[in-house]
Amino acid sequence: MRILDSHFHWWPRTFFEQLCARKDFPKARRNANGGYDYWRKEGSTGLLNLEPEWFDLETQFAYMDRLGHQVDVVCSIGPLSIHFSDIPAEEGRDAAMQWNEEMAGAQRKYSGRLWASAAVPLVDTGIALEVLDHAICKLGLMGVNLPGSVGNDPRIDAERLEPFYSRVAELGIPMFLHPTDAVFQDVLEGYDGALHLTMGRVMEVSVAASRLIFSGIMERHPNLKIVMSHTGGALPYQSGRMDKNGARVRLPHPPSTYMKRMFTDTVSPHSLGMKFAIEYYGIDNVMYGTDYPCWDPAAALKLLDELDLSDTDKEKLFYGNAKRILGLRAPAEACVDQARSEPAHI
Repeated sequence: MRILDSHFHWWPRTFFEQLCARKDFPKARRNANGGYDYWRKEGSTGLLNLEPEWFDLETQFAYMDRLGHQVDVVCSIGPLSIHFSDIPAEEGRDAAMQWNEEMAGAQRKYSGRLWASAAVPLVDTGIALEVLDHAICKLGLMGVNLPGSVGNDPRIDAERLEPFYSRVAELGIPMFLHPTDAVFQDVLEGYDGALHLTMGRVMEVSVAASRLIFSGIMERHPNLKIVMSHTGGALPYQSGRMDKNGARVRLPHPPSTYMKRMFTDTVSPHSLGMKFAIEYYGIDNVMYGTDYPCWDPAAALKLLDELDLSDTDKEKLFYGNAKRILGLRAPAEACVDQARSEPAHI
């Protein structure tokens, strides 16, 4: 079976080597396993304790090849996406462009097997637009990453960011919404990070998506293509509460209408969570994803086997949906297609 993993992480080692040379927070250091530990700020719990496979695509692909399927991947940033908004605006721009160049290089090297999305700093809207256009229209990346907060600021629905969301919608690219380790990390500290990893990231991505709905951003930009990680966080389970309380916002439609316009993955470590995501969003809006290396693809495949999907639904879930939803094409074809839009903000 051919598979497209829509939630996959590879981080460039060269980028982390530069973080190791950084004197101020956020910064990284090499760990005893051959990977890196990363801290956002002084005194914070080091939740990003990364093994070497995070930084070696050949090792990652070798593991995928042992699964017995042809596995292609969509590379997004994950919790590190906040880093580019944690540092001064100009430094964030340079760091994001460096990251995006690395992603574009991998996309070229593994053409047709790996697609990659862009880092964008959000503390300055003009810089965000500049980096976005460079990543999509010049480098040919296929999407953009949206952290759950702008540094410590949870207001990803800030009015100043309206031109950014407008441009993402205009480009027609997917925007990957992933939690970070900012808003809830201190509130849910302790237990060697278990409480935050279990609840904090789910809460952050849920709050961030709710802000995109309640603010009217999704109403004003009906073409905005948002991919929520981790089966949509808590939102599908609280859809009724969103509609009940969301009436205060006075949107033209119930909040759940906008939520069902979003897309999601199957990153949930139990089959009931996967099943409910498919039932809530519909089979056409859910894509296979593993969060690898955070989660074992073999375990994800085993849980999906328990759902007893039809062959037609399996083809959609494992391959067809991601190809269609994310607009995946060969990089050369994508660059020609993107050239139709002149970069309006550089």
